[in-house]
Amino acid sequence: MLAFFSVSPAGKGEHLSEYVAKSLELIETSGLDYMLGPMGTTVEGEPEEIFDLIKRCHMQMREVADRVGTSIKIDDHVGRKGRLSGKVKSVEKALGHEVKK
Repeated sequence: MLAFFSVSPAGKGEHLSEYVAKSLELIETSGLDYMLGPMGTTVEGEPEEIFDLIKRCHMQMREVADRVGTSIKIDDHVGRKGRLSGKVKSVEKALGHEVKK
């Protein structure tokens, strides 16, 4: 399963990198493969692991904000692994060149 998610505290200003860094610490220690992006993070793993991680990130954010917004987009292709980089490589192959990273 791939899951793209973002967790944002409300009322904490427009610079949220310190809060993103706290979530990223949880993501790094989860052992799941991940890719940080400018608007969220994509993780790859088993559904239970991913849902647990997202819940932990959300609950951690609630410790610093009374209102938290969490967005999740899931691609659950049963039996497939290595899709975090594989999906990008597939598009690059179709393009005939690497994409900007």
